[in-house]
Amino acid sequence: MQKPTSDAHRLFFALWPDEPTCTQLERAARAVSLEDDSGGRPTNPARYHVTLQFLGDFSPWPEALFDRAARAAQKVRVPAFDLVLDTTGSFGGGRVWWLGCSSMPPALESLWNLLGAELAAHDVPVRAHPQFTPHLTIRRNARRRLAPRCVEAVRWPIREFVLMDSQPDAGYRELARWPLQA
Repeated sequence: MQKPTSDAHRLFFALWPDEPTCTQLERAARAVSLEDDSGGRPTNPARYHVTLQFLGDFSPWPEALFDRAARAAQKVRVPAFDLVLDTTGSFGGGRVWWLGCSSMPPALESLWNLLGAELAAHDVPVRAHPQFTPHLTIRRNARRRLAPRCVEAVRWPIREFVLMDSQPDAGYRELARWPLQA
């Protein structure tokens, strides 16, 4: 891993789509926005992801925390699975629109739980939520809520998860990736 150039870091574990899946997600997001345009700013498809565990904001670079997080991720054993994004919703009073799944795959819930448990066992603090709501943000700063509804499904093959660093001056940067079991 190459050391970051910026002093501001936002670290998180995520599912990151491959290019064909990203193209399908972009089409689905565009279709939702065309049906119900509320202004706001669409998410750049290069930033599409589903956050698994959010570690927090750091300055300077947290070398020891990164090492512990990487060791924790290596311990996670979950089978590969498909994530089907087939519904919409919104957070933050409707300002954040997302694509989500009407039925969470058991392997995704296991991945979230096991990664959280390993991070805790390796003394890596996370900003945990009491319930995991897998979602992919498609629009920010919308003027109104997006009603939950079914949309054309996007099947996303999940074969790995990644640790990402979001830096204000450099965007998203992949730090490491771990395969799921075949």
